[in-house]
Amino acid sequence: MTASRRLLVSCALPYANGHLHIGHLVGYIQGDIFTRALRMAGHAVHFVCADDTHGTPIMLAAEKAGVTPEAFIAGIQASHERDFRDFHVAFDHYGSTNSASNRELTWKIYRALDAGGHIAKRSISQLYDPVKSMFLPDRYVKGDCPNCGSADQYGDNCEVCGATYAPTDLKNPRSVVSGATPELRDSEHYFFRLANFRALLEGLLDDPTFAGPGMRAKLGEWLTGELRDWDISRDAPYFGFEIPGVAGKYLYVWLDAPIGYLSAFKDYAAANPAALGGLAFDDFTDAARAPAAGTEMHHFIGKDIVNFHGLFWPAVLAGSGHRVPTSLHVNGYLTVDGAKMSKSRGTFISARSVLAQGINAEFLRYYFAAKSSGGIDDLDLNLDDFVARVNADLVGKLVNIASRAAGFVTSKFDGKLCAPPASAAEGTAFRALARGRLGAVIRAYDNRDFASVVRTAMDLSDQINQYWDQRKPWQLAKDEARRQELHEVCTHALLGFHSITVLLAPILPKLADDVARWFGVEHQAGGARRFAHVDDAPHSVKPYEHLMTRIDPKQIEALVEANKETLQPTAPPPAAKVAPAKAAPAADGPIGIEDFGKVDLRIARIVEAEAVPEADKLLRLKLDLGSEQRQVFAGIKSAYDPATLVGRLTVMVANLAPRKMRFGMSEGMVLAASDERGGPFLLAPDDGALPGMRVK
Repeated sequence: MTASRRLLVSCALPYANGHLHIGHLVGYIQGDIFTRALRMAGHAVHFVCADDTHGTPIMLAAEKAGVTPEAFIAGIQASHERDFRDFHVAFDHYGSTNSASNRELTWKIYRALDAGGHIAKRSISQLYDPVKSMFLPDRYVKGDCPNCGSADQYGDNCEVCGATYAPTDLKNPRSVVSGATPELRDSEHYFFRLANFRALLEGLLDDPTFAGPGMRAKLGEWLTGELRDWDISRDAPYFGFEIPGVAGKYLYVWLDAPIGYLSAFKDYAAANPAALGGLAFDDFTDAARAPAAGTEMHHFIGKDIVNFHGLFWPAVLAGSGHRVPTSLHVNGYLTVDGAKMSKSRGTFISARSVLAQGINAEFLRYYFAAKSSGGIDDLDLNLDDFVARVNADLVGKLVNIASRAAGFVTSKFDGKLCAPPASAAEGTAFRALARGRLGAVIRAYDNRDFASVVRTAMDLSDQINQYWDQRKPWQLAKDEARRQELHEVCTHALLGFHSITVLLAPILPKLADDVARWFGVEHQAGGARRFAHVDDAPHSVKPYEHLMTRIDPKQIEALVEANKETLQPTAPPPAAKVAPAKAAPAADGPIGIEDFGKVDLRIARIVEAEAVPEADKLLRLKLDLGSEQRQVFAGIKSAYDPATLVGRLTVMVANLAPRKMRFGMSEGMVLAASDERGGPFLLAPDDGALPGMRVK
């Protein structure tokens, strides 16, 4: 690394329709660690973000909540900013895409694209909801698949047969918003001519700094085909920015959202001109000025939005006279205990619920860092491993050094550390080890290989703890003649501990600040901290207080419970007379044949299967029982691809009381096996069984 880099760093803008969960935090924590590390290496880094606030989902969610879109997004933004702050993700500026500065910059970019010949206009036919008086986006239309006939499919693809199509191709379409049958109407739309930038995009694929090899290969696949015009307009009603000079037409959210990176930075630069070190906004964003200024622009994003950031965004920037991103830093998805996050399994975990259980926010930062090697592999949060690793590494190894040595220093030496003599090799060796690994640590941070930094820190911690056990200070304390030796052993251990916390400061900023105050070196804290402090030798420590405490497994149990989804069945209709109920048999006790006979088990054929977007666990199944068809919601989403279920026979409980769920009515239950060894596994009958047959 040189000492003269100037970087603009941003993270993907969270959509303002819900609160943050821990999967969101992966990319934001990585961006924050990267930013802190480069600052500690002496570089000028500006870190910005904003809420992504526009689009039909926001408009409809606000309407459902009975508030204006502006009021709706204000509440969500306050929640986002609070969670970022409490997880120590320290943006220099956090804005909103629904701001005057973003509107001004979006219009400026649109006009530049239009003037450059990169905007086309043509009429298209769309489905229109006559009840809501609005054109319907693809995902707001459902109907029968034009390819296989499966019912209740979205307007862009069939989740049963995998076919893709236009919403106008659906059979029996209906509006998801009102339930009305949509009408086909023509509307003039505005398109961005992406094909005009093929040469630019192909050039980016040859740039190893632009993205990792896997992401560049994926972008290359898209470039092998036709680069179609991108529809960047939406019709009123719509929550967003109107197209300049065109009444009733709005710019699609995916055009103004990434511009929010630039407008957030512009607002920050306007409020803090001195922070840019003599440079200006255009020195970071203008295509002509940025190279001369030697500035960089980095985006931290999830792999689900690579196509927008790797194709459309560079093209929009280049077409409007702006610089293209220096690097896309792409992270994978987060799984919990090896599975996609699921509310019913207790593995859909909100960011706020982690803190509500009293779990230290830095524990999650550390665990994510320990599993981040700079690639795009998915990151798994294994809850048992999380507890074991945090307790062993941070409490059992790192903080253990301070807690073991501090008592001797404060009780016997008035909190003063000794000046290690040149002949005392141990203390200088620990600091020298940290100093000797500093170059590799800084490179690892720059490459987002945070796991390598964690391994280095834990190796140094192990060496200090082994040294402590070998020197046995508790025995030295019994011999007054060895008082100086005890003082030196404690000093060597504590100085090594201090050096490790400096190396880990980008990952554990609060711990590093607490340690700096404990050693009385407040000048190292916050933005003033540099990696050069790894070689500092503080002179004293204050009385020890717990820097970190172990995770109690009960906190994890409470965390899981706090995130479980509860589904309440509908109440049965009242009867004229209700006979006195007999006591139900214990669940694990014997039952009579008459009890078993009350359960109507039937063979059913799965004729349709689809994911329920609003639930992480559920698939919607349509089951054929021979004489009738039933809709059932089954918690098997984590185990089965819906397309593989169509046509299969299974077993269902046919006389279970219907259950009213927020996704619709569930009219039975399919049977599946599971326990701690795995599952769920659907039950299936032998060949020859037919839909409607009773299982007895």
